[in-house]
Amino acid sequence: MPMTITEKILAAHAGMDQVEPGQLINVKIDVALGNDITAPVAIREFEKIGVETVWDRDRVVLVPDHFVPNKDIKSAEQALLLRKFARRHNLTNYYEVGHMGIEHCLLPEQGLVGPGDLIIGADSHTCTYGGLGAFSTGVGSTDLAAAMALGETWLKVPESIKFIFNGELPQWVSGKDLILYTIGQIGVDGALYMAMEFTGPAIEKLSMDGRLTMANMAVEAGAKNGIVPPDEITRRYVEGRAKRPYHFYRSDPDARYAKIYEFDVSKMEPQVAFPHLPENTRPVSEAGDVAIDQVVIGSCTNGRMEDLREAASILKGHKVNNNVRLIVIPGTQEIYRQMMREGLADLFVEAGAAVSTPTCGPCLGGYMGILAKGERALATTNRNFVGRMGHPESEVYLASPAVAAATAIMGKIAAPWEVA
Repeated sequence: MPMTITEKILAAHAGMDQVEPGQLINVKIDVALGNDITAPVAIREFEKIGVETVWDRDRVVLVPDHFVPNKDIKSAEQALLLRKFARRHNLTNYYEVGHMGIEHCLLPEQGLVGPGDLIIGADSHTCTYGGLGAFSTGVGSTDLAAAMALGETWLKVPESIKFIFNGELPQWVSGKDLILYTIGQIGVDGALYMAMEFTGPAIEKLSMDGRLTMANMAVEAGAKNGIVPPDEITRRYVEGRAKRPYHFYRSDPDARYAKIYEFDVSKMEPQVAFPHLPENTRPVSEAGDVAIDQVVIGSCTNGRMEDLREAASILKGHKVNNNVRLIVIPGTQEIYRQMMREGLADLFVEAGAAVSTPTCGPCLGGYMGILAKGERALATTNRNFVGRMGHPESEVYLASPAVAAATAIMGKIAAPWEVA
């Protein structure tokens, strides 16, 4: 029976020759991931199971990244719980402050996830690793607890939707724009419990950073996972980086899809998602006159090196508008160091930005950029729900690093060609 890439990965990890949508299966996992918000619950449930240690100390990964460096006593206690658990079970991949990064930037960078893997994480944006050609999805903390003990989980095989992106990407149009446009077309429930498979000539030329960004936001369309078929770009990224053997899967030519969408990207503009849903998208030229109080460049969606370079190329020689606060957050310590080596950190500070250590902080309204009543932020993050970054009467607009940088300069939502 022909299968999609998602079905092939699931079949391999279930020890089966084939699987089909709707089927309930048990699968062996390659990585189980938790952070400082979700792992404490998982740890408490794990300790109720009564097993002596985790299933594989090399495959359970803990990354405190949401509230670190700790913002208050409660967050410090949550981080301490992770730290003690990691020491007790001698976990290989526990990342302390000073070594950590935003988890979904960190794991690919460190080679902990790779093509053909099956990864679960107690964080909804675990779907990021589909950019490498892996099946990765978010789970609840109790599912994580069981996986830490057993090295396996259960799930229902999702149907797949195929997205074919034709044409050449125009200047300033990135993976973030492709996924925002897609969500705008199908809606936040348009891929509910489905696999979003991203293909086509435009995807084949898209960088690894761009692919990870697209897979990252698959969950914003309700998807179980997002995935990009691995190719030579994937191979160049994982060679010398991957900590374990990897496998390239591809969909069969006659694989079955619930739906197939084709988009021509050749005339696409950078996209902006207006409050209060990621589906509320429009081209930047149609944004109108929207004043912005704060701009955030970073997060697990757009905190990678390519993102920072793009923002810096626009900010160079400019100053942040006097009415705007610009916060720049590199995704990992290594990205931070590379940013300094290339002189980007100095460029950002010279422009008037605050540059932070890696953290998820402002994306979830945790800290490092909370919005007051009536304030507006444009961010390279992934969600703009009511109250997402602070007061319920604040507003969040989603866009690419290019639009974010231009907006920081202009003081209102702006296209990069207005300043570059």
